Amino acid sequence: MKSMNTKFTKMNASGNDFIVIDNRKKILSSNLAVTARKLCRRKISVGADGLLLVEKSRMNDFRMRIFNPDGSEPGMCGNGARCIARYAYVNKIAGGKMTIQTLSGPVGAEIKSKGVKIKMKDPDEGGLSLDLKINGRKLNVSLIDTGVPHVVVFTERVEDVDVRELGRKIRYDKMFSPAGANVNFVSVKGANSIIIRTYERGVEDETLACGTGSVASAIISGLLQGVVSPVKVQTRGGEVLTVYYDMSRTGDSFYTVKDVYLEGGAEMAYDGILSN
Repeated sequence: MKSMNTKFTKMNASGNDFIVIDNRKKILSSNLAVTARKLCRRKISVGADGLLLVEKSRMNDFRMRIFNPDGSEPGMCGNGARCIARYAYVNKIAGGKMTIQTLSGPVGAEIKSKGVKIKMKDPDEGGLSLDLKINGRKLNVSLIDTGVPHVVVFTERVEDVDVRELGRKIRYDKMFSPAGANVNFVSVKGANSIIIRTYERGVEDETLACGTGSVASAIISGLLQGVVSPVKVQTRGGEVLTVYYDMSRTGDSFYTVKDVYLEGGAEMAYDGILSN
């Protein structure tokens, strides 16, 4: 760090919490992975599911960089994008409508009275029916990329799933190597309602919510379970996110999914100063 007094804002979206720093002047310029690991540690530091940096962009309103607690840098984070959009609006970095540069491509964002709505990239399907062998048993899963890769597993009761144990084994399965994948356990509760629990790579544990995971789960639920948009996604943190998408048939068994949006709350918890 160039400064001994680096300002930050602690934010959360649906239970996903982030440390947000305006880094347009390159206050943080080196060892960003080390910095993220240090700041995101629970109990002995600020603690968070990720470090978000606002940086300058030649193409868009600004650039978002996100670092996981293990120091890895994913291409996209749905809840992080909603938080950083709110931060940019409040701090007059961008207007009520903005475009954010990410490693996965540009993300549009619109500030709403009670939340933030972002336009996601069109998803890339990795396989709707994949068979894994976990603990000696066959497990059928789906894989989709909504900015980062997500595995979706349907279950009757998400409350009964050992997310940390089973999620870790799926995340590290050789089918998804070397990068691994996030893992979402999903229960369908109605024509446009699902409940999810997510194991996030980089955090290496269950989180209270995952934006890209909510989008992945809603889309796969539409493709395989007949769930219709807009989909209400109940997260582990208790908040309900809304996922919108347009799904059209392009053949007997093929569908095209586009115009994907994620909407939900994004709140500022407090401002602080990093002293070292």
